[in-house]
Amino acid sequence: MNRRHLLATAPLLPMLAVTQAGAAEPVQALDWANRARYAAANTADKALPADKRRVVFMGDSITENWARPEHDGAFFPTHGFIGRGISGQTTSQMLLRFTPDVLELAPRAVHILAGTNDVAENGGTYDPALTHDNLAAMASLAKAAGIKVFIGSVPPARDVYWRKSVGDPTERILALNTWIAVLCRDQGHTYIDYWPVLADANKGLKAELGLDPVHPNRAGYLAMGPVALKVLAGI
Repeated sequence: MNRRHLLATAPLLPMLAVTQAGAAEPVQALDWANRARYAAANTADKALPADKRRVVFMGDSITENWARPEHDGAFFPTHGFIGRGISGQTTSQMLLRFTPDVLELAPRAVHILAGTNDVAENGGTYDPALTHDNLAAMASLAKAAGIKVFIGSVPPARDVYWRKSVGDPTERILALNTWIAVLCRDQGHTYIDYWPVLADANKGLKAELGLDPVHPNRAGYLAMGPVALKVLAGI
C-alpha cells in the first residue's frame, strides 16, 4: 500500500476542515480526519444485530445529508444502512477513519461515495493519483476484511461554488468515474452509477434534484435510493 495517501498531508494541514459549503468546522489538531465524530455512534452500532448494520455508507456531505430526516432519513434504518459521511472531507481523510467507521463495525458491505472534495481541492491542488490511491486502499482494506465493496459514481456538479478557482469540474469528475468503474471491474467490486438519474443534458446536477449545483435535495436522494437498492438489497 502506498504510504503517501496516509502521510502526505495529514500532519501538516490546518486545524480547520473546510466544508463543502465553505464554512469551517473546528477539528482537533491531532484528529484531522475527525475520527472522533462517530466514536460514540460506533460504540452503539457495534451492538446492533447484523441485519441492522448490513451496509456502511462512507462519504462526504452527500452521504451525510442522505441520512438527514429532511432528506431521506428513513432510507438508512429501514434497510439496515449506517451513514458515516462527514461534510467537506476528502478521500485522504476518509481513509484515515476507515477502520473505526467501517471495518470495526463489521458490515456485510461498504458503499463508498467520495471524490467531490478532492476534485474541489478542499485538501489542496487536485492530484488524481492520490485520490485513486485512497479509493483503492479503502476498497482493499474492506475486501481483506471480507466486506463487499460498492463504489458510487461521483455525482454531477458543474460548479463547486465554494471554490470558484476550480472552474467547471465536469471533466475531472468524468475521468475519476471512469477510473472508479475500471477499478471495480478489475478488482471484483461493484460500481453504482448515479449519473443516469442525476445528470442533466449539460452534465450537471438536475436543478430540480439539487439544493445547489453539488448537493442533492430530497427529490435527488429519492431518485438515488432505488439505484442503490437495486444492487444492495440482496446483501
